[in-house]
Amino acid sequence: MNPTDASSPIDALLDLRGTPCPINFVRTKLQLEKMSPGSLLEVWLDPGEPLEQVPDSLRMEGYGIVSLQPQDTYFCLRVRRPT
Repeated sequence: MNPTDASSPIDALLDLRGTPCPINFVRTKLQLEKMSPGSLLEVWLDPGEPLEQVPDSLRMEGYGIVSLQPQDTYFCLRVRRPT
């Protein structure tokens, strides 16, 4: 994670609260594939399995995790599409 990227403006937001695994990963990946290389996607995830599975699965697919921050009732994941 690169802390300097954590404050970068996002290019898209995906609210996946209430979305079960593995659908949340699939939706995240589909959104990233639609975006331009280098774009920054913010994803809102529930705690528990989504938080455990989605970032790791994205890393395995070659996406860069910029930040993962806890919010009040969910987690904010920022991921960059490779250039």
